Amino acid sequence: MRLRRRRKAQVSGWRVVRRCVVFFTAVCVFPVLLVLLVATDHYMRTVPSQAAYSQQIAYRRKLVIEPNVNQNLSLIGKRLDLRRKHMKKTCKLLGLDRQGNDSLHRPNPWEFLVDNKHHLVWCNVFKAASTSWMYNFNILAGYSPQFLKKSKLVPMTLARQRYPRPSLFALRKAFNTSISFLIVRHPLERLLSAYRDKLQYALPHTHHKKLGNEIIMKYRYRRKQQRSVFSQKWPTFPEFVEYLVDSVRQGERLDMHWSPIVEFCTPCMFDFQVIAHTETLQEDQQYLIEMAHLGHLIRPEWRNAGKGNTGNQVAKYYSQLTRSQILQLYHIYRYDFELFNYSIQGYLELGIPDKDPSNLLDAITMKDFHQNDSPKVY
Repeated sequence: MRLRRRRKAQVSGWRVVRRCVVFFTAVCVFPVLLVLLVATDHYMRTVPSQAAYSQQIAYRRKLVIEPNVNQNLSLIGKRLDLRRKHMKKTCKLLGLDRQGNDSLHRPNPWEFLVDNKHHLVWCNVFKAASTSWMYNFNILAGYSPQFLKKSKLVPMTLARQRYPRPSLFALRKAFNTSISFLIVRHPLERLLSAYRDKLQYALPHTHHKKLGNEIIMKYRYRRKQQRSVFSQKWPTFPEFVEYLVDSVRQGERLDMHWSPIVEFCTPCMFDFQVIAHTETLQEDQQYLIEMAHLGHLIRPEWRNAGKGNTGNQVAKYYSQLTRSQILQLYHIYRYDFELFNYSIQGYLELGIPDKDPSNLLDAITMKDFHQNDSPKVY
């Protein structure tokens, strides 16, 4: 009996030991095996190829993104079509679509860039995203971004090496086979941008620095000014406007940076497909690039070479002018206002009320003696 009890006790002891070993083995080994199994499963899975991955992304874009993009492009296209129709209608109404010998009715191919390889035609309007699209045209010409960044040559100089100035015959031929576009800007904002870039921040020993000095000598020292103005080394905005108005009165050719677009590009003499506005430039550029199938080469650009956002400076500068001066500027750029559907609203209110009411009356009742001739200031 004692022997049986002893053996039974030994068996029970071994069972306890065995159970402990099994328990600790399960606790310690099972998590390790689980980790190994997960890791093995991760590495043994079939990895999709890059092509398959790209197809998945393209499929998702087709399902989720492309309908929105197509819808947006359709809306942008309708807006651009309305602009084009408005310009053509206004050109006809003003008689600007009839050829003649003056600067408004004689087609001017001088400022156009024609890319025959990519079937693109652009009239380079200065101070209307010109820096951005000069960069794009140089990219299309084969210059690398690295070269353009390091080059000390003016972008226009580089562009003209690849896009020589076209003849009128060559330009009209390109219009028939290319996508043609024009980028415009509110005339008074464009004028302010030109003043700030070319006169207020003119570089030493340049043409515009010399011009600024001439404006100061003529319009600052011939009348009594505030003493604070005498220390200013560039023309004030009112001085610049006086110079501009006098230049138009005397029939002088205006600088290309503030020349009216209607004379600079003679848009009524050509059938532009896209009239982009700087106010909607991002969308207009995207539409243009998609339309030209150039998305693999260029992208929407906004390279502002000026000194900050001009739109934020409008009130500061135009509040220095009298209301009659602002009306005179409107008259100079009247055709640009009408062709591109801009308004003087918001600018005239900024002006200083004229001390002499006759000045304002003269500006309001301005008329051209010769219909469809260059705008005149009286």
